[in-house]
Parts: sequence; structure tokens; C-alpha cells
Amino acid sequence: MLIHVVADTPSRLSAVRGILGRTFEVTSELLDAARLRGNDIEAIIVSADLRVIDNIAALKAVSSKLKRIPRRIFIIDQRSRLATVQGYALGATDIFFNPVKPAQLLARIADIEAPSIAPDDEPTSTAQKAASAGAASIASMFSAVINGSAVNVADAKGAGGRIADSIAEHGLSDWLTTVRRHHEGTYQHCLLVTGIAVDFGLSLGMSKADVERLHSGAMFHDIGKARIPLAILDKPGRLDEAERTLIETHPAAGYEVLKSIPGISAEILDAVRHHHEYLDGSGYPDGLCAESISDIVRVLTISDIFAALIERRAYKPTMPRETAYEILLDMKGKLERPLVVAFRDVALSR
Repeated sequence: MLIHVVADTPSRLSAVRGILGRTFEVTSELLDAARLRGNDIEAIIVSADLRVIDNIAALKAVSSKLKRIPRRIFIIDQRSRLATVQGYALGATDIFFNPVKPAQLLARIADIEAPSIAPDDEPTSTAQKAASAGAASIASMFSAVINGSAVNVADAKGAGGRIADSIAEHGLSDWLTTVRRHHEGTYQHCLLVTGIAVDFGLSLGMSKADVERLHSGAMFHDIGKARIPLAILDKPGRLDEAERTLIETHPAAGYEVLKSIPGISAEILDAVRHHHEYLDGSGYPDGLCAESISDIVRVLTISDIFAALIERRAYKPTMPRETAYEILLDMKGKLERPLVVAFRDVALSR
């Protein structure tokens, strides 16, 4: 495969080329003179300091060519939410932080070379396009929250619709594989939740309007996490009490962000604020009990928990779907039992 490397300094360019060695066909150029010529580039690696305005301007200048390349790996300096959002907003499909571990970068490239479904196969193509659109929309929403600008509601709903179309046509398993391969952290989680919720809704025979409410709620459900430090969201291992308390502010924070925005329905606001509520009143932020929790929120909560359990994390193996479903079954009194039973085929077979 042909890999193109772009960097903002000669030393960064040499460092990335050194990692790639002679295993791949590699071309390269400095960012300030980047032209991205040729239509045969299969993956690009961009190594640049995104705090530098000139670097951002140079990437925007080639954005139309950049986004035609299927895999776009950014290596950035700052392990911060703003830098991560900036990278995805500029077109990244994968992000690594300096100092990048050569083994991890090579493993990701090897993953590109040997996907579980051939690159030209329509299911993978459709899922990848939907996942890229979803990730870009989520990045845009997080950026808007951080910068205090307007959230693009129509874009998020449109991206959710593309995910729903992909799930309806090609199934959940293809979606899970694609998202876990190409996305990480909070974006991976939001994409997984959206796909799982859509498939659950379809399996329940929900109307088209209810499925649209469900995927819109899923796309927006974790927007409040834009106000949580990345070090806490991506912390490997158990959170301490203070960190857990901060994490539990995200549903109310998301509700506050969205409540006055035109185009955000009462059902979406309900999903954003209450997706961590349990039937027994032990959830947050409002301690709601069964009669106060809507059907769409009940479906979304099951999807959210399952997605969190089966996420791919760098610091631990991915939990098997069977194990994750057993955990749901053990949450007696917290989740609606008939819905958990109905979720079985989604969890294990679809």
C-alpha cells in the first residue's frame, strides 16, 4: 500500500519515515508545501503541532484532497480534548499522541492492510463512510461546546440517519467491527451507542419516526462530556470518587447545552439528561424511578451500557458480547427485564 507522510518539520518527517522503514511504499512532503498529488494514496500520516495557526491553515488548504484519502492518521503533540477535536475537525480518522509508540502505529497500519472485509466490499465502504460522517459530526459538536459556538443540529441528525441506513442495510456486526477498528475514546462510544440503539429499535419494530428519535438521542447523548477533562474520560482503570462525581455531571451539562437550541426536541433532551437513570431510582442526575423513564430512554440506556462494555480500549482486551449481555441480565431491578430479554439477539446474533 502507498502511505504518504506530511509533517511540519523535517525532523518529524524523518521520525515517521523511520518508523515505517522499508515495509511500505512511502512518499512524503513538508506541510507548508503539501499538494497531496496522485489518486493512489491509501493512507496518510500527518505529524504536526496543531497549536500552530499556519499548520491548521495548511491542512485546511488541502482539506478537499485530504478527505479523499480513506485513512488519515494524525500524530499530534497535546493530549487534550481541544487538540483531539481539532484533529478530527481537520479530517483525521485516527489520532496518536507524541511520543508515538512505533508498534502501535505499525499495528494500526497493518489493520488497514488486512481488514476483515475487503476494502472494495460495499458493506465496509458504507459503514466506513457513515462512521467517518458520524465522527466528524461528534467532533464538530464537541468543538462547538468547547468554543461556545452553535451546535450543528441538522448535521448530527443527518449523520445519525446515515448510520441508521448502514445498520439497516448491512447489520450491526459490520458496524461494530468498523467503528472499533477506526475510532477511539468518546467518539467510538457515541458511534457504537448510535448503531446499537438503531439496531435495537429496528429489532423491536419501532416506527421510522421513533428510530429517528432514537438515533438523534444517541448522537447527542454524551455531548456534556465535552466539558469533562480528557484525562478523566480516557483514564485507564477505576476512577476515584471525585472523578466519578465529575463524570456524573455530563448528562445535566449536555441538557443545559442543548435545551435552548432550535431543532432539539423534548425527546432528545430527555435522552440526553436521563440515559443514566435506572428503574429502581439509583441512577443520576435526577434519581428517576420507573414511571418517570420513557420507553426511548430505556432502550437507549441498555444500548449505552452494552456499548461501554464492548468498546475497544488500548489498555484492556475487548469484552466478548456474550459476557456483556450476561452483565445486563444481572442488572435486575435497574433495567426493564422484557427489554433486556428482547435485546438478546441484538447483543449476540445481529
